[in-house]
Amino acid sequence: MYKIIRSADLQRTPSGTVRFEGASYGSGASFFHVNNEPGMGSSLHQHPYPETWIVRAGKVRFTVGSEEIEAGVGDVVVAAAEIPHKFLNIGTGRLELICIHSSPTIIQEDRE
Repeated sequence: MYKIIRSADLQRTPSGTVRFEGASYGSGASFFHVNNEPGMGSSLHQHPYPETWIVRAGKVRFTVGSEEIEAGVGDVVVAAAEIPHKFLNIGTGRLELICIHSSPTIIQEDRE
């Protein structure tokens, strides 16, 4: 058995981000597909599970706990559970980022 969700059926925010929660489709994983302009990013938040990011295009600065990490195309960054984190597009073009949540629903506590 399988399910396919067509791109046209996924809702995007005004900034271009898609939010996918796997619970509705029988999946144990959820994600954000970010497609942001320079200077855009997330606010500080945390999850009760690790979050994994895959940078598909652009340049990004992650703040994970008290550390700042810069990453580019093809890099993978993982933040541990319960660690506050955020990201910012520091490039000159669009940032495409896959934010993987190892949970059938996205559980997020905003810190800012």
